[in-house]
Amino acid sequence: MLMKIFRSPSRRRGFTLIELLIAMAITTIIATVMISVTAIAIDSWNRSRAELRAARQAKFMVDVLTKDFESLVTRRGNKFEWLSAKTAKVLPGSNRQTSANASKLIFFTTATDRYEGKINTPDDKGGDVSCVAYDLQYKDPIDGGNTDFATFTLNRLLINPDKAFEDLLGQTELETAFEAYSTQMVALKNFVCENIYQYSITFHVEVTKDAGTDKATKLNVPISLGPTAGSGRVTEFSILGSGIALSESPNPNVTVDELKAGRVSAVEVSLTVISDFGMQQLRSKASLMGDAMTKFMAKNSFQYSKLVELPCL
Repeated sequence: MLMKIFRSPSRRRGFTLIELLIAMAITTIIATVMISVTAIAIDSWNRSRAELRAARQAKFMVDVLTKDFESLVTRRGNKFEWLSAKTAKVLPGSNRQTSANASKLIFFTTATDRYEGKINTPDDKGGDVSCVAYDLQYKDPIDGGNTDFATFTLNRLLINPDKAFEDLLGQTELETAFEAYSTQMVALKNFVCENIYQYSITFHVEVTKDAGTDKATKLNVPISLGPTAGSGRVTEFSILGSGIALSESPNPNVTVDELKAGRVSAVEVSLTVISDFGMQQLRSKASLMGDAMTKFMAKNSFQYSKLVELPCL
């Protein structure tokens, strides 16, 4: 007769406290590493996204300015003003932070978008020389009166050839004559791009030293517009029918008369674009000065520049 022998199941061994603590420590380390990697990836993605948007803003602004400068119109042998470039008397911004540099540009150009681009149509009144102005302002691009979402906006106002001929061509003070149109600058249709913290214009003037002698040489003299004069910068720059208008030479190696007799060979546009996150911080932070502003701009802004050749001048 066979007998069945029943054995009690062996007791299962559990985790010790030390093993649980080691497992928790390993899990914590893995979670910390994963969180850090994820945070770095998100930060890199956000910065790449901000840089891409800033690049688009910069490219659009530079492209528009380039087209207008490439078709810049001037005429010699008269006393008229053809280009007026002046640093803003009051730099745009809030009580926390103002722009580092901004210029008001007014000049004549054969813009292809005159008459809203309807060239050779009944809307085209036959003229081709328009007048264009650029101005940097601090406002909400949609609702100008709303300060909660204010940003640095660049506006462009184009005056069609018929009005430019009637009111602006032949003027010796272009900025004064343009004041009649200044209120139109803030119209939504004249908005170009936003988050342009600052932009500067540098005129490259080709100067002949010792003209009429065997020692005659040509020099390229860059003249930048800035809030203060000196060190190669001026606060005003004009092109007249009689030549370049300057009150003093920003370069010690070139005289005022030599500059006035020179020609503008190129224009360089340099700008700083702040990211959307950077603009939010500027609205909420106290005024940033010195090293704090330098670090902030290094983290939240992007620099762009382009040189536009002007062979016709």
